Amino acid sequence: MPARAKNKAEGRTSRRVLIAPRRNGASRAATAASRIYSDLRAELVSMQRRPGEAISEAKIALSYGVSRTPVREAILKLSDEGLLEIFPQSGIIVSRIPIAALPESIIIRKALEETTARFAAERATPSQILTLQAIVQRQREADAAGDRAAFHQADEAFHAAISEVAGYPGIWKWVQQVKVQVDRYRLLTLPQAGRMAQVIAEHEPILAAIEAHDPEAARIAMDRHLERLLIDISATQNINPEFFDQPG
Repeated sequence: MPARAKNKAEGRTSRRVLIAPRRNGASRAATAASRIYSDLRAELVSMQRRPGEAISEAKIALSYGVSRTPVREAILKLSDEGLLEIFPQSGIIVSRIPIAALPESIIIRKALEETTARFAAERATPSQILTLQAIVQRQREADAAGDRAAFHQADEAFHAAISEVAGYPGIWKWVQQVKVQVDRYRLLTLPQAGRMAQVIAEHEPILAAIEAHDPEAARIAMDRHLERLLIDISATQNINPEFFDQPG
């Protein structure tokens, strides 16, 4: 090979060798940011990290064995979702629940889930009904054990399953985006005496209407169930005022 051509080929090889590690590094950083975002978001929505609690970029980076860059990316994304507040030169705290935003989120959720309940009642197969029955039974067992985390997981599974039975699983994905702040508020209601039993009592008529293939009854039962979230806002706010962002 002529010397000039050989030098060009070696130059191209050298450039390819230099570029590859940068792509791999960027990929690792993106993966780390995604994992940190997912883990931290779950902690925020589940109220493991309470409103007003300080968040340390340095501690999170240390716990994951990464630089601050992927942590910062995750924090910025969570800030965009309203779960974290960033104060330049001051710090990062877990956002308080915006009390004024809850009614609108609940109303949107009601509209979407009344639709899935209605279609589920029209389309439910015997095996799908058995699945819903099993989920409600899991809630009864969690209530009896006083296991709020298991109860919440079963509650989510019940609503997700109704969307599946309806034939519109994508609606549940929309609901999950809408109800981020509602979930935080709702988890505060579970420790209230009798609250888990009350939720089960609200789920049972939804299930009964789906079993009976009665779309209108299913819609009404879902409406009443989610309406309860609107009714309980003031009472929950009074119990934990420090967790809510007061308007004005």
